[in-house]
Amino acid sequence: MNVVTFISPVLEEIKLVEERMRTQADDSHPDLRAALEHLLAAGGKRIRPTLGMLVGNMLGAPLEKLITLGAAVELLHTATLVHDDLIDGSLLRRGMATLNARWSPPATVLTGDFLFARAAISAAETDHLPLMKLFSETLATIVNGELTQMFTSRGLISRDNYYKRIYAKTASLFEMTSRAAAMVSPVDETIVEAMRDFGYQIGMAFQIVDDILDFNGEQAAVGKPLGSDLHNGLVTLPAIYYAEANPNDPDVLSLPNGGWTNTENMTRLVDNIRMSNSSEQAMLEADQHIERALDRLNAMEPCAEREALENLARYIVDRNV
Repeated sequence: MNVVTFISPVLEEIKLVEERMRTQADDSHPDLRAALEHLLAAGGKRIRPTLGMLVGNMLGAPLEKLITLGAAVELLHTATLVHDDLIDGSLLRRGMATLNARWSPPATVLTGDFLFARAAISAAETDHLPLMKLFSETLATIVNGELTQMFTSRGLISRDNYYKRIYAKTASLFEMTSRAAAMVSPVDETIVEAMRDFGYQIGMAFQIVDDILDFNGEQAAVGKPLGSDLHNGLVTLPAIYYAEANPNDPDVLSLPNGGWTNTENMTRLVDNIRMSNSSEQAMLEADQHIERALDRLNAMEPCAEREALENLARYIVDRNV
């Protein structure tokens, strides 16, 4: 499914979101302006602000609040990517040099901090206190999830840990975006809850598919070596399915004891996971999340935005990168 099928109803509004993002560094240090321009030039599908714009337009939210929300969400997302790339030592993202490939670690950290600050200011400019509180709580969830992943998740084969990690890392921001767009719309709490759950479900599916692509995607498109999560000690859903089916595999048994640091063993384990049906089983879970998301849209009146949201949900499990 093509990205155009879900972004076309809000294409002009997303351009306004990007313009709003560009203005965030107008009065700042020239190098900060250059950094923000570099990050925006790297593109991305703008899925999160598109989600917010579609939900808000469907529910009758004021356009200005949706543009402000979209900029806040995408600035927050961009800030997390800047810090993630530095933490992971990634030199490429979407085929372009990361900020830390061009700048020193201190400058990269400060740029991420600046983007977090501007995201918070944008959220405040919605002039909606519950939304600002939700925004802050989501940021805390994302950072706490990263710390948990860094300190207590390496080599851990645990569904509970995995689901909590991917909620914190990815689904929480989708959930916040969809819920916030409903919060600034003239709808009751039942609709706000339905949209919160819609965002949650597609966010969980999004990260599960990312984790599947880490094993089965095209390396050039994924932008990192296949199986890199496992080589970094992160046991994702395909690996969990494989471990459950092959509990006596020596490479699986080695994981909790630091076996993920052995490149040869992990390369073999990645190959075995790729040859198994573990990715297909994981995809069934992603599909279930999408079905639950689509169920949430059934209560909405038919319109172009609802159809686009349905297409967005289906795109998440159909994409190759």
